[in-house]
Amino acid sequence: MITVIGTGTGAPLDAAALEAARGAALVVGARRHIDAAQLPPGTARVVMGPLAPALDAIEEQLAKADAATDGGGVVVLASGDPGFFGIVRALAVRFGPAELDVRPGVSSVATAFARVGLPWDDAVVVSAHGRDLRTAVNTCRTHPKVAVLTGPGSGPAELGAELMRRTDTRTLVVASALGDPEHERVERVTPAEAASRDWGAAVSVVLCLDEDRALTPVRTVAGPRPSPDRWALDEAEFTHRDSMITKFEVRALALARLGPRVGDLVWDIGAGSGSVAVECARFGAAVVAVEKTADGVERVRANAAAHGVDVRAVHGAAPTVLSDLSDPDAVFIGGGGRELPAIVSACARRARRTVVVAMAAIDRVPAVRAALSGAGYDCDGVLLQSSRLAPLPGEVSRLAAANPVFLVWGTRPSSSLPEGVVE
Repeated sequence: MITVIGTGTGAPLDAAALEAARGAALVVGARRHIDAAQLPPGTARVVMGPLAPALDAIEEQLAKADAATDGGGVVVLASGDPGFFGIVRALAVRFGPAELDVRPGVSSVATAFARVGLPWDDAVVVSAHGRDLRTAVNTCRTHPKVAVLTGPGSGPAELGAELMRRTDTRTLVVASALGDPEHERVERVTPAEAASRDWGAAVSVVLCLDEDRALTPVRTVAGPRPSPDRWALDEAEFTHRDSMITKFEVRALALARLGPRVGDLVWDIGAGSGSVAVECARFGAAVVAVEKTADGVERVRANAAAHGVDVRAVHGAAPTVLSDLSDPDAVFIGGGGRELPAIVSACARRARRTVVVAMAAIDRVPAVRAALSGAGYDCDGVLLQSSRLAPLPGEVSRLAAANPVFLVWGTRPSSSLPEGVVE
């Protein structure tokens, strides 16, 4: 049996934990945890660094115990709750859940939210420890309450530097040395302030809050808000000009090909009313809507506000303005005119997963397919023709044909991801 003891956020080990650690043949943990346990001189110990050597040492000790050459067990001391983004996952994979006796402590996330007096059943928790920071950044841009587990190169300064250029509605709460009565610090800062400081190595967790939306109604399901109960919303649910909006039949298939999800970044190019942008944001993705008209930008913002989502509206024409944007996971292109092939090419160079293009003119289909195929994408498409029920006198209906739309999409093979991009 491997006993895994969560030390919480700095509280001393209780009597049961001390007894277990002092009676073990092998104790694994950070140096501060091992020192606090005051182990007998003969106890073998592994100070945590790289995970693999520690797991190998545990396996060797278990083998000794099975061979009855050393009957002592293994104790693993871990910060916070070891089952929450902690070592329990690696131990369960290597040795099996049945071999673990897990005694959880209070996680740094729970402690940080307690320090600022907020519930966290509706928070999104994302780990940037040893991972690409972009998922955390995109999640912070979309959700009003996020906890980011940080690491070297992915701390408050780096997170603040990314957010300060992309949102002006977020506050960062940097919680350092939680549980340490002398050194604990919980500070509210703007992303720009976070970016300008050296936070050292004591950061426990960073909360990213939209403080106007940090308190939500009573929840029955923990985590981010549930996925929308419907999508491909009716055009009447958006403010638009002269029917200049992607029709819901087209949006339904476009959303299926875009696959927006939490942690993704989606571009909506030629956004118009922003209907596609809003729907992607409702699925939890971070969204940038590019629109060349000033009144269109205001409509995008109004529609986003009406549906309770965050969409960053950028005023300008593609492909010129795209150079200032972060690389997207998926792109929807609903406008472009004669510049459409150039826009598709620019987006295809940057997208990590897929590009979806909606067109009314058949003449533009070959150039779009060529641009996607030339960028190494697997290309496909359909012609969407639909007829909607329309009322006639006498309580009968007719079929009213909508204008046909070509939907063409390209999917990037995993072997051709942009340089430096990891799936």
